[in-house]
Amino acid sequence: MREKKAMTQIDRRTEKLTTALRRAGVRITRQRAALLSVLAEAEDHPEAIELQRRAEAVVPGISLSTVYRTLTELEHQGVILRHQFEGTPARFEHSEARHHDHMIDVETGEVIEFANDRIEALQAEIAEAMGYEIVHHRLELYVRRKRAPGDPD
Repeated sequence: MREKKAMTQIDRRTEKLTTALRRAGVRITRQRAALLSVLAEAEDHPEAIELQRRAEAVVPGISLSTVYRTLTELEHQGVILRHQFEGTPARFEHSEARHHDHMIDVETGEVIEFANDRIEALQAEIAEAMGYEIVHHRLELYVRRKRAPGDPD
């Protein structure tokens, strides 16, 4: 009896992204398949241009317009999230990720994910005190590293 190869998290993500596009009637070309693979592997918050660069390294010939159309459809299907951080191009991440918030380093553009139970509880407490319940929220903190006294600017 042959054993089935266990699916990795990346395989599951790729399958989920592929299924979402097919459900929307989008044809899976070699270029799109490369993009979906790159998206599935991404653990950061890449911009569309960065996703195109990564996919081009795998299968040449993917246009930026194809990347944008594919990302838009994947967002409509609810399998990726678009983040529009202040002053930067849109960035993308998997929608399967556990809820988290973001800190954006204003000097480097680095996006740092974090989760904090105290913040979540405080937000719920504030909404409750005002007669509401939270349906959805997004917290973005724009930060810069502290400089020690005497550090150059």
